[in-house]
Amino acid sequence: MGGKARDAMGCKEVIVLADRGYYNGEEVLACEGTGVLPYVPKTQTSTNAKRGLFTVQDFIYDAENDRYTCPAGEFLTRGKVRSDRRDDMDQYRNLTACLTCRLKPQCTSDKVKRQKRWEHEAVLDRMQARLDRMPEAMITRRQTVEHCFGTLKAWMGATHFQTKTLEKVKTEMSLQGKRQGYPMMAAIRRGSYQ
Repeated sequence: MGGKARDAMGCKEVIVLADRGYYNGEEVLACEGTGVLPYVPKTQTSTNAKRGLFTVQDFIYDAENDRYTCPAGEFLTRGKVRSDRRDDMDQYRNLTACLTCRLKPQCTSDKVKRQKRWEHEAVLDRMQARLDRMPEAMITRRQTVEHCFGTLKAWMGATHFQTKTLEKVKTEMSLQGKRQGYPMMAAIRRGSYQ
């Protein structure tokens, strides 16, 4: 959709803003190098913060050395086997330091901390860096877009779409538009629409 907007405007580059509900690494990767610059905040799916444990943000990735630094200052290095039975997810850990670490109770309930990293995570890191340089972007998106869609959904008598994925939401919106449009067309034909 971002590519279509870029083409329609005749631009080399277009900025696409979306809320965290649309965060999808594969979609962000697909935009890479196409002139579509996505700005989508990461979803916060981990319950670690609520449990009093360190979060992903507490582990700093060093791209030059391909390792993480944990809050205790130890290095987590990439394991030889990928995790989660997925071919695109690496696991970083420190098999010796974690066993005697004084911060372990704040880090993990497992034997050792395992930090996962997608093989294309650098794309997501670049997007996050863009968001960090432009913190007002999400406020602007909220002020210009949320009200319009909220109004449309309220007219539909709903607070959210019943379907998921862009194709299904398009269909639902189209059906709602037609549902709203037919009575209006009938009123226009009768001459009673103002």
